[in-house]
Amino acid sequence: MEKSKKLTLTAIIVMVVLVVIDQIIKILVRTNMTPGETIPVIGHWFLLHFVENEGIAFGVSFGQNIGKLLLSLFRIGVVGFLTYYVFKLIKLGKLRTGTVILSSMVLAGAIGNIVDSLFYGVIFGYAPFLYGSVVDMFYFPLFLLPDWFPVFGGEYFFPAIFNFADSCVTVGLIGLLFFLKDFSDKKEEAGS
Repeated sequence: MEKSKKLTLTAIIVMVVLVVIDQIIKILVRTNMTPGETIPVIGHWFLLHFVENEGIAFGVSFGQNIGKLLLSLFRIGVVGFLTYYVFKLIKLGKLRTGTVILSSMVLAGAIGNIVDSLFYGVIFGYAPFLYGSVVDMFYFPLFLLPDWFPVFGGEYFFPAIFNFADSCVTVGLIGLLFFLKDFSDKKEEAGS
């Protein structure tokens, strides 16, 4: 099997596996917890806390119905373009295995959250197609910052509630940022 076909298969497998894991976790949370419910996993340091996120990262939203619709369409457009671009680069032989895996993690995370937005409202009967909320559940309130701490004083060090898909995007992007030089195919200059 030629290299580009192996990398294409690798990308597809990584994306499918990660999206399936993400959706299994979200469906288990959605069907076994009520919004706002908290289950301690490791003391008070790691909690499952079910929230429905109608916006993007950290619950930021853009208006009412039209904002939600535009956000869903924007997500689909960006992920569609990035998927096309990654597979085009694979076909042209411009990416190595590490870059393909990290890019696939980012795409899988984005796709996992898009699935929520597109279908969860319809499946669970609370919103029409394209208007669903993203299921978030992982919460790590590690410690409170002192009140004197600028801006965030009195709040938890890491107050975000996130999901597996968000983790895939974050790990993939950090990996790409730190290791991009190591993973990219470079043409060596003659005589160097």
